[in-house]
Amino acid sequence: MNPHPHDDLPTALYSAAQVRDLDARIIAAGTPGFELMQRAAHATWRALRRRWPDAGAITVLAGHGNNAGDGYLIAALAQRAGWSVRVLAVGETSRLAGDAASAHAEALTAGVAVQPWTDDCELHGVLVDALLGTGLGGAVREPYAGAIQRINASGLPVLAVDIPSGLSADTGEILGVAVRAQLTVTFIGLKLGLFTAHGPDCCGELAFADLDADPALLPANPLAVRLAPASLGRLAPRPKAAHKGLYGHLLVIGGDSGMGGAALLAGESALRCGAGLVSLATREQHVVSALARRPELMAHGVVSSSDLLRLAQRADVLVVGPGIGRNAWGRCLVSAAASLDKTQVWDADALNLLAEEAVTRPTQSWVITPHPAEVARLLGRSTAEVQADRPAAARELANRYQAVVVLKGVGSLIAAPDGRLALCSHGHPAMAGAGLGDVLSGVVGALLAQEMETFDAACLAVWLHARAGESLGGAGRGLAASDLIPAVRQLLEESNPCL
Repeated sequence: MNPHPHDDLPTALYSAAQVRDLDARIIAAGTPGFELMQRAAHATWRALRRRWPDAGAITVLAGHGNNAGDGYLIAALAQRAGWSVRVLAVGETSRLAGDAASAHAEALTAGVAVQPWTDDCELHGVLVDALLGTGLGGAVREPYAGAIQRINASGLPVLAVDIPSGLSADTGEILGVAVRAQLTVTFIGLKLGLFTAHGPDCCGELAFADLDADPALLPANPLAVRLAPASLGRLAPRPKAAHKGLYGHLLVIGGDSGMGGAALLAGESALRCGAGLVSLATREQHVVSALARRPELMAHGVVSSSDLLRLAQRADVLVVGPGIGRNAWGRCLVSAAASLDKTQVWDADALNLLAEEAVTRPTQSWVITPHPAEVARLLGRSTAEVQADRPAAARELANRYQAVVVLKGVGSLIAAPDGRLALCSHGHPAMAGAGLGDVLSGVVGALLAQEMETFDAACLAVWLHARAGESLGGAGRGLAASDLIPAVRQLLEESNPCL
C-alpha cells in the first residue's frame, strides 16, 4: 500500500456547493450531464475492479438522486461484464428524474435486476453505496438510516460513490449515521469533509476522478488547500558562512513540577529543526535532568515573572505552555510572556489559562495549537459542537484571537485571521499519545525562529509532524513523542535541504 496515499491527489479542497456549481458549469460549457454520469460510473467501475478483481458480484443500494444514477450505470457495467448484479432501490424509482432516470433505464436495458429495498433484503458481493450524495443537509432519515446500518453490519466490502452516505461533505460530520466504506471514489473536485473529523474513517481508501473537467473551470477560491510538498512554504538554503546567530533564539517556557518532560520535548524538537539557540525556562528541579538529556539546551530555573523577563530579553521567539500547568507559577509566566513584544507559540495550559481569562493574549503575531477540547473552551462551547464543524471553529478562533490556529486531530486544520485555511491529510492513529503536541509546538517555534511567516511555519510544522508520525506509525501502538524528533529532522532536510 502507498504509505502516503494522498500524495497524488489535487491540493484544492472545495465545499459541496462549489463542486455542484462546477458540475453545472461543466454542463453549461458543453458536456451533457449524462456524459458526466457515465464517466463517473466508468471511473468507479475501474476502481472497484482494481480493489476487488475477483469479487464477481455487487449489490448496488440506490437512492433517487444523481448519486443513484451513478449506481445504476455501475450496475449496468457490471452486468455486461458478466458479474452477478442486483440493485436494491431504497429510494422510490418513480422519483428518479433527468439523468438519473436515464441511468435507471439503461440498467434495465442491460438486464439488471432492480427490486425495492426491504429490511430483510439479502446483501452479497461488493456493496455499492449510491444512496445519498453531497447535498444532504440534515440527519439521515428512514429508510436510508436502516439501509446504512445494514451496510455497516454486513461485514461485506463497501464502495461509496462520491461520498459515503450520511457524511457531511463540508465538515466530515456524521449526520446521524454514515456508511463506513473501504473505498470511496469521488469526482470533479475534492470535498473538504472527506479529509477531516469522521471523513477518513468513513471513506477508507480515497480515489479521485476529475471526469476530464477543464481545469479552467475550477473555482479560483477553494475552501481550503491540502498540505503537500508543492503547497508548503520553504526555508532558504544556508550559506557556508552560516552561524547560530542567523537562525534565531527560541525560548521554551513551561515544565511545572512533574511535567518537565513536556518543555524538554519542545526544546529538543526546536533544536533538531534548526533553531540557532534554544533556551528553556522551567522549574529549578528540572534543570539538571534537562541538561543531562540534552546539553545543547540552555536550561534555566525560573521562580518569578522578573526571572522570565530578564531571560526573555535575548529571545526572538517564545514557545509558551508545554507542561506549564494552571497554578500560580504557570499563570505568572504566561502573563509575563503575553506582555512581551515577540512572536509566540502557545499550547496546552497556556491556552486553558487564556480560556479562563486568567491571562491576556499577546499583541504580536502568534500561533496557537489547540486540540478540540481546548478550542471548545476558548470559544465557550462543547467539544462536540467544535467537531461538528471543525473548519468553522478554526476560522472563528483565528478571527477572535487574531492568531494562526492549528486545530489538531484527524485532518488537522490551519487557519489564519485573513481567512486562509489549510488541511493536513497525513497522520496515523499511533500518534494518539502524550507529548506529541509538545513536539509540534517546538517545530513551529523553530521555523518561526528561522523567520518563516506564521501561517507558513504552522503549515510546514504540521505536515512534518504528521508525515513523521505516519512513517513511524506502521510499527503500531507505543509510539513515543521523542521518537518523532529524528524523523521530523530527516523529513525537514529532505523537503528543505540545508545546502
